[in-house]
Amino acid sequence: MQAAPPRHLQSEAEPERCSAQQTVTLFRHEPLLLDCGQPVCDVRVAYHTYGEAREHATLVLHALTGNSAVHEWWPDFLGAGKPFDPDTDFVVCSNVLGGCAGSTGPSELPTLSGQRVKLTLRDMARVGRALLEHLGVKKVRVIGASMGGMLAYAWLLECPDLVERAVIIGAPARHSPWAIGLGTAQRSAIQAAPGGEGLKIARQIAMLSYRSHQSFQQTQAGQRVPGVPAITSYLEYQGEKLLARFCEKTYVALTEAMDAFQPSDAELRGIQVPVLSIGISSDVLYPASEVKAHAALLPHSTYWELDSIHGHDAFLMDAQDLPERVRDFLHA
Repeated sequence: MQAAPPRHLQSEAEPERCSAQQTVTLFRHEPLLLDCGQPVCDVRVAYHTYGEAREHATLVLHALTGNSAVHEWWPDFLGAGKPFDPDTDFVVCSNVLGGCAGSTGPSELPTLSGQRVKLTLRDMARVGRALLEHLGVKKVRVIGASMGGMLAYAWLLECPDLVERAVIIGAPARHSPWAIGLGTAQRSAIQAAPGGEGLKIARQIAMLSYRSHQSFQQTQAGQRVPGVPAITSYLEYQGEKLLARFCEKTYVALTEAMDAFQPSDAELRGIQVPVLSIGISSDVLYPASEVKAHAALLPHSTYWELDSIHGHDAFLMDAQDLPERVRDFLHA
């Protein structure tokens, strides 16, 4: 769920035919009805596009702390000959409703009975649909990893008429008690220490679930500063880094939405489009067995497993031949 890979893995320059971030205000005349029953007007959506506008597009769904700038956090997937090729594809990625990278955030949403409204992944999918209509897109291939993968499930359920096929990476169809427990602990940290310190602790908890024992043994053994274990300084750095660019209200809203997304087996069996579901062998947040079991409920699914020691974040830091697998499926 990290937003970006290490700097040395990022592209040196933005790919050609990449738009600057754009912003549009949707639902100006007819409100968006949230799942909680609250209508919302004037929803701001920040997004990037890559390539020439077309009626068929590839829709990229970002992870928990991600944004719409695919070229910054997934360079292995964007470019000539890659899964998202601006020379032949129209690629769209937007910051989700409730995000803090340009789209309408939690503080801008109305309250219900004095409490902030709770967003759902289906709400986010409906906002995404409105953006595609604004862009003139009529059919999409959807791909998402981590939270983006769960959001892809929401797209498959909410917008079956738009989605031609989907790739879901390192994500289950619904959160297990283990994943909900981790989210609860992170939100408790934010509630106990609002104003930033809690968000840093939440990030540290999350980072432990994004990697694996073997990964940390390889990358965080020993000390960087005398008397301070490397893993300690690493977690402190990750907490500070997230605090500098993220919003604790967004963190709470999005993790709650993920925990609440609980489609039934019957709903999953009703998904009729081809789906490539990808587990990660060392993922402790979303074990590969869980990802595979949910994929098995889909009538037209293919399962593949990325063999990496680097846990959940392997889709960012150790992709191996994952881009080729995704490219071949998306363009089959």
